[in-house]
Amino acid sequence: MLPGRPVGVLTGPNLAREILEGRSAATVIAATDPSAASALQGLLASERLRVYTNDDLVGCELGGALKNVIALAAGMAEGLDIGDNARAALITRGLAEIVRLGLAKGGRTETLMGLCGIGDLVLTCNAMQSRNFSLGVALGRGEALADILDARASVAEGVFSAAAVNQLARGLGIDMPICLAVDGILNHFADIDAAIEGLLSRPTDLETDFQG
Repeated sequence: MLPGRPVGVLTGPNLAREILEGRSAATVIAATDPSAASALQGLLASERLRVYTNDDLVGCELGGALKNVIALAAGMAEGLDIGDNARAALITRGLAEIVRLGLAKGGRTETLMGLCGIGDLVLTCNAMQSRNFSLGVALGRGEALADILDARASVAEGVFSAAAVNQLARGLGIDMPICLAVDGILNHFADIDAAIEGLLSRPTDLETDFQG
């Protein structure tokens, strides 16, 4: 961060292609300086793009990063054809992991229940335009990670952030089994079928308990 320069993040359920096509969307700008966020809001807002502001920079940053890892898991579930019910369960419990880590780092629950959290998560875990979801689908269908990456010009951020997310979670003592499974599949030769089935067979607890 340069002295006197505000730091901000633009995030939310935004597929670039749809925005370029002029389709309706909503996004959020978070910044260390609220006046900077408001100024950017005025510059970017249009009839087709609703722009909200937020002062929870940490929550917005983590929501935007963590959903990519969960989207990889959701894509794998889709590629394995284990059903919409199971994929919905992975997405929902993935949100719990995002909230756990977000709160531990100083983010706010209401931020992660907004556009940068659940909004971005729902989109990224369901759209084939999503680089992370589509890569997960390819992995679930048996394609090798190296082959998928070689064939792509775009970057699926979750592939590179999964290990960092788990390192951060371990340091904070945060349980994130979905992110751990994705890291295992990508970086530690874990069997994809066993990893996903293991997630779906984990012991259950109080549904509203975000601790596990």
